[in-house]
Amino acid sequence: MEQPNLNYINDLSGGNEEFKTKIIGILKRELPVEIGTYQEQMALPDYTQAAQAVHKLKHKVSILGLEKSYYLASDYEDNLNNNSVALKDDFELILKAMEEFVSQL
Repeated sequence: MEQPNLNYINDLSGGNEEFKTKIIGILKRELPVEIGTYQEQMALPDYTQAAQAVHKLKHKVSILGLEKSYYLASDYEDNLNNNSVALKDDFELILKAMEEFVSQL
């Protein structure tokens, strides 16, 4: 499984530590909220709203350098829109890895 990293953020910041710190702060603030929203929608279950939550989370997946996982998240979003939870376990492993990584920043 891919591991989250800061490669994209480092490239984006171009050495500007203030900008990098700001992006990391946004990740630390938004990621738990977006994961919580996803989990709430899955518990209902409201797969259409869960798919929207996955759509938002895909951007965080990409920012954390998880290229292959981005495609899995995209497929999972499509599955949810078709009332299927195929790929749920794989997607939730990605979320866990992201949460753990961001909490250590």
